[in-house]
Amino acid sequence: MSFPWAKPYEPTHPLMKWMDEKLPIPRLVYNATGPGYPVPRNLNYFWNFGVLAGAALVIQIVTGIVLAMHYAANASVAFNSVEHIMRDVNAGWFIRYAHMNGASMFFIVVYLHIFRGLYYGSYKAPREMVWLLGVVIFLLMMATAFMGYVLPWGQMSFWGAQVITGFFSAIPLVGEPVREWLLGGFVPDNATLNRFFSLHYLLPFVIAGVIILHIWALHIPGSSNPTGIEVKDEQDTVPFHPYYTAKDGFGVGIFLLIFVALTFFSPNALGHADNYIPANSLSTPAHIVPEWYFLPFYAILKAFTFNFLWIDAKLWGVIAMFGSIALLFFLPWLDSSPIKSSNYRPLYRIFFWILVVDVLLLGWCGMQPAEQPWVILSQLGAIYYFAHFLVILPIVSRIERPLPMPNSITEAVLAKHATDATSASATA
Repeated sequence: MSFPWAKPYEPTHPLMKWMDEKLPIPRLVYNATGPGYPVPRNLNYFWNFGVLAGAALVIQIVTGIVLAMHYAANASVAFNSVEHIMRDVNAGWFIRYAHMNGASMFFIVVYLHIFRGLYYGSYKAPREMVWLLGVVIFLLMMATAFMGYVLPWGQMSFWGAQVITGFFSAIPLVGEPVREWLLGGFVPDNATLNRFFSLHYLLPFVIAGVIILHIWALHIPGSSNPTGIEVKDEQDTVPFHPYYTAKDGFGVGIFLLIFVALTFFSPNALGHADNYIPANSLSTPAHIVPEWYFLPFYAILKAFTFNFLWIDAKLWGVIAMFGSIALLFFLPWLDSSPIKSSNYRPLYRIFFWILVVDVLLLGWCGMQPAEQPWVILSQLGAIYYFAHFLVILPIVSRIERPLPMPNSITEAVLAKHATDATSASATA
C-alpha cells in the first residue's frame, strides 16, 4: 500500500548509498519493517503472532539443520540415531528438545494467529490473498509436522504413519496407489523414512518462501486492525519502527521465556511416551494418537462411524478431515458482512466463542479412545464445526445488526483513551 506520508529512504553513508544503487536490500527492509511502512496506530498484542510464527520457523530451520547432520534415515538405525543425538552429541539433547517443542510452539502461535484473523475479520477484502496464503502455510506446516513425527521411528511414529497413510486407501481407484507412492512400498519402511526425511527437510524452506509472499501480499493493502476500519490519513498510522519493533520485541521475549521453560523443565509434556519405544510392526499400541496439534482434525476423522449413501464411513472421515481445512479457503466469501471486526458484531462474536469451545472439545475428543461418549461428542463437534462455516456464518452475516462504528481509527483510539481516563478518575 502506498502511503504518501511515509518517510522515504534516504541513505547518508557512502556504503549504504552504493548498496542502494547496486542491490537495494536496505531500502527493501526499510520499506517493509522500518519507518517507511506506516501501520495502524491501534494494533494490540494479537498482532504479535505473525512475528512469533516467523521466530518459531527460524528456530525450526536452525535446529533441523543441526539434527540432519546426525540423523540416519534408515529403519534399522533411525531410532538409535535419535538416541545417539540425545546422549552422545554435544548439546544434542537440547537441539532435539528445542526442535520437538519448537514445533508445538509454532502451532500454538499459528492457531492464535488464525483465531485472531477469525475474530477481527482479517480474511475479508482487501486481504483475501493474505488469508489464502496463510492457509497454504498452515497446510504445509501440517505436512511438515506429520513427516517429522515419523522420523524418530518410535512406536507412535510407525503406527501414526501406518494409520494416517492408510486412510488414503479409502479413496476409490487412486487411493491405494497414492498410499504406496507416499510410503514407497506397502508398509512404512526404509523408503518411507527416506521420502519423509527429504520432504521434511525441504518443506520448511518452501514455507519460508510462501511467508515472503504472505508478507508481500500484506504490504499491498496494509495491516488490518482491531476496529476493522481502513486507514484514512496520517493520523491513523505510526511508523512500524520503532513503535511496533519494540512491541514485537517484547512479544518475542515472552515467547522465548515460555519456549525455554518448556524445553528445559518439561520437554516431553506435549509428546507421547510410546515414542520412546522402538518401532515394532508386530506390536500395536493400545491407543494410537497423533501430535496434539492434529487432534481436532483427527476427531473429525474418527467421527464417521457408519456408511452413508454409497460412501463408506472411512472415506467420509477422510473427506471431512480435508474438508474441514479446505473450508478456510472459502471463508472470505462465506462471510458477506461488510463489518470486519467482531467488536462491532455482537451476534457473530457469540458464535465465534462457541467455535473456539467446539475446536477445544474436538481436540479433547481426538486424544480419547474411539468409544462412547467420545464418539458422539466428536460427531456433535464435527456437525457444529461445519455448520458454523456453511450455515451459521452466511446467515449471521445477513441478519446481524452491527453496533455503530467510529469514523476513523484515530476516533476509536481517542474514544478509548477518554473512557479509560474517566474510569481511572472514578476509581481514584
